[in-house]
Amino acid sequence: MKAIVLKPNRDKSVKRFHPWVFSGAIEEVKGSPGLGDVVEVYSYKSDFLGLAAYSPNSQIRARFWTFFQKENIDKSYFARVIDKAIENRLSRGFDVFDKTAGFRLINGENDFIPGCIVDKYGEVISVEILSAGAEVNREIIFQLLKEKTNCKGIYERSDSAVRKKEGLPIRSGLVYGEIPDKVSIEENGILFSIDIKNGHKTGYYLDQRDARKKIGELSKGKTVLNCFCYTGGFGLFALKGGAKKVYQVDVSKDALKLAKEGIVNNKLPTAFATHVEADVFTYLRKLRDKGETFDLIVLDPPKFVESKDNLEKGSRGYKDINLLAMKLLAEGGILATFSCSGLMEMDLFQKIIADAAVDAKKQIQIIDRFYQPSDHPVNTAFPEGSYLKGLLLQVV
Repeated sequence: MKAIVLKPNRDKSVKRFHPWVFSGAIEEVKGSPGLGDVVEVYSYKSDFLGLAAYSPNSQIRARFWTFFQKENIDKSYFARVIDKAIENRLSRGFDVFDKTAGFRLINGENDFIPGCIVDKYGEVISVEILSAGAEVNREIIFQLLKEKTNCKGIYERSDSAVRKKEGLPIRSGLVYGEIPDKVSIEENGILFSIDIKNGHKTGYYLDQRDARKKIGELSKGKTVLNCFCYTGGFGLFALKGGAKKVYQVDVSKDALKLAKEGIVNNKLPTAFATHVEADVFTYLRKLRDKGETFDLIVLDPPKFVESKDNLEKGSRGYKDINLLAMKLLAEGGILATFSCSGLMEMDLFQKIIADAAVDAKKQIQIIDRFYQPSDHPVNTAFPEGSYLKGLLLQVV
């Protein structure tokens, strides 16, 4: 038998269905489990707690498949959980057979395949595998995705540095079928061209769908500054919503090229958009020194907090960027600001924003909050799964 036994009083989170066991919680490992092996998990008092995937190299030493029940973690298990994920998405308005839709089909631990992200873009599937358990079952997962989605192609984007913590090699490439250089999806009336092979993450940020729509609704007649714009999603919705001018800022020339193409593809007014290739921090300081102001600013930066060790440094980064943005807001101006750092909790994020407002000498109101959309569900026992948070603010 391959099993792990927890230390005394270290089973409380497991009994509340938290899916992770950290290395420091383990009293004993039995049966010499290897990378990705299924292990039975027991409390110090020998109570059976569930089945988990073992990862000998990671601080997250085990990730649960099931709680309080034994079953074979095989093709039938994955078929069941993928069927359930498809069924749940359909109940929320996301159809796996919709040829133009883009949405998250499998959201890792929250859909009971720990460390596995599956995003659907039109008729193709992009997969990111981040954990040992999903890695050893990757062929089964790919086969079932092919069968159950009737997709034309599957591309693997297991190229995150997180895999190194699991002792896994970096991998990226075609798994099945064909993947065009660009894949088109439609999101709330806007067409997006997705580069699955080279784009960020699995190709695109599906998790900002609701926020992009909201920005479109607020943009009529406004001058909009879209920072860290990537392929320009917020800017496209701003233009569609009637913005009088949109500035798209990103350090990536390739991303800005796609942003420009998006304006043309959606027949939006190119004269109303300016694309700036620049470091956002540096660019905002230049705008501040010139005394520029904007009616609406979007801050959607990359992850500033990668680990608990750099939480303080990352917090300073969020404060600095928001302080700069607040100084650029016109009277009554609106700021949409985000963090995609899972370790950055909403309460701390709000405190950072409040401190930035004090230093900017601006009185700011929170008028809305943003979280992940319903295709990115979060299990109630797994707060770490709630990585995206945002605040919609207004100067008063």
